[in-house]
Order: sequence, then structure tokens, then C-alpha cells
Amino acid sequence: MNYKRKKLLGNIWFYAGNTLIAIIFISPLIWMVSSSLKPESEIFAGMNSLQTFIPKSASLKNYMEVFTRINIMKFILNSFFYVTIIIILDLFINSICGYALAKFEFKGKDLLLTLIISLMVLPMESIMLPLYKQVADLNWVNQWAGLIVPFIAKCFSIYMFRQFFVDIPNELLEAAAIDGCGPIKTFFKVVVPISGTVYATIFILDFVGHWNDFMWPMLVATGEKIRTIQLAIQTFFGSKPINYGPIMASLTISAIPMLIMFIALQKYYVEGIASTGIKG
Repeated sequence: MNYKRKKLLGNIWFYAGNTLIAIIFISPLIWMVSSSLKPESEIFAGMNSLQTFIPKSASLKNYMEVFTRINIMKFILNSFFYVTIIIILDLFINSICGYALAKFEFKGKDLLLTLIISLMVLPMESIMLPLYKQVADLNWVNQWAGLIVPFIAKCFSIYMFRQFFVDIPNELLEAAAIDGCGPIKTFFKVVVPISGTVYATIFILDFVGHWNDFMWPMLVATGEKIRTIQLAIQTFFGSKPINYGPIMASLTISAIPMLIMFIALQKYYVEGIASTGIKG
């Protein structure tokens, strides 16, 4: 009985602690949504109390202003197109590279893997200027190619795929070869169907990273034709007085696709991180 009581108390403390941490982490999101429903005068009122999370007179006025001031649906579709193309090419090209590094032997393989791991720690800021110069020389400024092409090959994605594919039993691949499957057919018919977790992980990381990306689109997307949602939100800071109600509303709108995607794929994300992050 004493053991059961200790176990019960331990579970209570465990879940209470996790609930508290979750509340702390999601409190900015709750405040953002709440502020998007408030009039301007209430947004920063009562910041030292829980009342700041509860709109006294909720309305959709801020959302109406967002749709009136900018063509937000066009910019959301631009972001969806830009992110979708990058994700598709990333999953296709980098998974093949990761598979080659995991299951094939060739000269310079270890050196190539070492180089990929080394490049993972290189910050984007250190290569942004030469990368922009190359894009400009190719006349890709304000073109979809300028947004997409530099981010197709990713060292982190290659490494994640390689780590996952290393654990696929070689016997499974040998059995496919005996049945007459070549390397390409084996990859698409055998390897890809059992690798959903790592594909979902890369999908989520790509989606969140590029959906929220601001710096590179700001450099390349100089016109409205390919402007992304994050650049569109910035326009609310460009004219004074700055009203934070529409800003919170636009941020809430831009966060909805990420929340839906993450909730739908969180199971695969956790499994993918667990299965790729601890292997040598």
C-alpha cells in the first residue's frame, strides 16, 4: 500500500510539473491569440495579472483590418508554395543522399560524412552574403528559384536520413535484391515505406523553419509576386501609429498552419527524433 501511495504521489508530481512547464511554454501563444481579439487599449493592460489572457470585449475587428490592409491570402499561398517545393525536394534528394551514405561503400565516404557533419554547425549568417551574391549573379532576385534552390540540399537532413537508414537491417535489402529489385527499386519499394518517422521529422522541421523564415525572403523577395506571410506581417510595422491588434491577428493567422501540422504529426516527430538522435 505504501508503494502504491508513493507511486501515485510520484505520478501526481510528474504530471503537475509537466503541466506547469507546458503552461509556461504556451502562455505567449495564448496571450497572442487573446490580444488579437482585444481593442488596442486593452492589449498591454493588466500585464501583471491573469486578466491579460482574457479579453474583456472580444471582437474580430483586428482580423477584419488584416484582411482589409493586405492581401494576406495571397501571401499565405506564396508561403505554402515556397515551403512545399522545398520540402518535396528536400525529402527526395536528401533521403537518397542519406541512403547512399548509410548503405553503400564508395571512396571518400567517411570524408564526405565528416564534411557534412562539419557544415551542420556553420551558421546561416556566415554564408548569407556570398549566397545572396550568387543568387543575384544568376538573376534570381525576386524569383522563386532564389527562394527555393539554395535550401534544397541540407546537411542536417542528409545526416538525419543517414542515421535512420543505418539501422535498417541489411538482410531486408538483400532479400529485396534476391527478389530482383535493383538499388533504386529497393529504396522506393522497401526503404521509404518503413521510414515514415524520419520523413515526418524532416517535414516538420522544414515546414516550421521555412514558414517562419524572415531574413532570406527579405533579401530575395523584393516584390509582392513572391512575398511570404512573414514579410507581409512586417508591413504592419512600417506605418505609424503601430497598432498591435492587427499585428497579433496576423501572427495568429500565420501560426495556424504550423499548429495544425505539428498536432497531426507530433507522434512521428517524437519517434523520428528518438530514433535518429542517439545512433553512431
